[in-house]
Amino acid sequence: MNNFKYRNPTKILFGKGQIENLSTEIPANSKILMLYGGGSIMKNGVYDQVKKALSGYEVVEFGGIPANPEYSVLLDALKVIKEEQITYLLAVGGGSVIDGTKFLSAAALYEGETPWDLLTNKKPVTEGMPFATVLTLPATGSEMNSGSVITRAETQEKLAFGGPGMFAQFSVLDPEVIKSIPQRQLANGIADAFTHVMEQYMTYPIGAKLQDRFAESIMQTLVETAPAIMKDPSDYEAASNFMWSCTMALNGLIQQGVPGDWAVHSMGHELTALYGIDHARTLAILAGNHYRYNFETKKEKLAQYAERVWNITDGTLEEKAHAGIDKTDEFFKSLKIDIKLSDYTKDYSETGSTVAKRFTERGWEGLGEHKSLKPSDAQKIIEMSY
Repeated sequence: MNNFKYRNPTKILFGKGQIENLSTEIPANSKILMLYGGGSIMKNGVYDQVKKALSGYEVVEFGGIPANPEYSVLLDALKVIKEEQITYLLAVGGGSVIDGTKFLSAAALYEGETPWDLLTNKKPVTEGMPFATVLTLPATGSEMNSGSVITRAETQEKLAFGGPGMFAQFSVLDPEVIKSIPQRQLANGIADAFTHVMEQYMTYPIGAKLQDRFAESIMQTLVETAPAIMKDPSDYEAASNFMWSCTMALNGLIQQGVPGDWAVHSMGHELTALYGIDHARTLAILAGNHYRYNFETKKEKLAQYAERVWNITDGTLEEKAHAGIDKTDEFFKSLKIDIKLSDYTKDYSETGSTVAKRFTERGWEGLGEHKSLKPSDAQKIIEMSY
């Protein structure tokens, strides 16, 4: 196991009725900017709960943050922060709203000329305006981690940033919000969380037995819970396990002391930037073929995964490893997620070469746990996924 340092300062308020505790967590006299997305919180009762809880504060609202948090929209929100002299940010939404709020937290204190530099200079962000979250769509784990991904439509880019200053002070996780989430978004959340675990787990053995079993238990829980939550989102037990699994999948715990991959995400972000495909679905398109392409370096963990998550005990190590990949594809398809790029766009023929060119221009010459996945390899994996 590798050396590691681990700290997660985000406080979690989990369960029914926790939204009402916002007023006990946000400092008195804060001037709050409440950020949200397309307005679903108006229909599911979350907006009214939040506004009631914040009745003792001065609250400014900013809605309309899109599913892939758009840089130009966030710049409009940044103007509001400065003009209204906001002192506290509250994200009410899913990963996109929370990621956008993290960007605003950093940008509010950024002294450079162009806030986009936060995403291109690759420097960890050490401080930001204080913020909290009310999670309405489990998927990304952004409510309990320090990472963020922002989209810029004018340049067709989707880039990540983060740092120790990008943790929420606290996050409210009420599983009752799940009952109003559409089927497509539920499927996306399950697939996103599952792939987050795979990116941290599907590398090579390093003797981190507890982290492996943490990761496997999250995947097992998602597999077990998926049919129940897709059938009945109002099933509180299933909703609770789904929500907490999504948070645990990417709050930093299972990545401690182990190598990480994240090449699937790097490639997937480009598919979203180019075609607007849902983030989780880009991961489902690429994951299986990424593991097939890198089979020799991943087969030991693939076989372990097949045995422990899918109960595949027959066959050679290689046979079990291949079966594990096939089970992964089948799991995504069971969620009614298409796993070929051609299912989403007809203009896919140059995608592989386009992504490879972008990676080369950025200097991304070595992705994956071995830092050996070259742009030309990414091109081949994407072409396998057409």
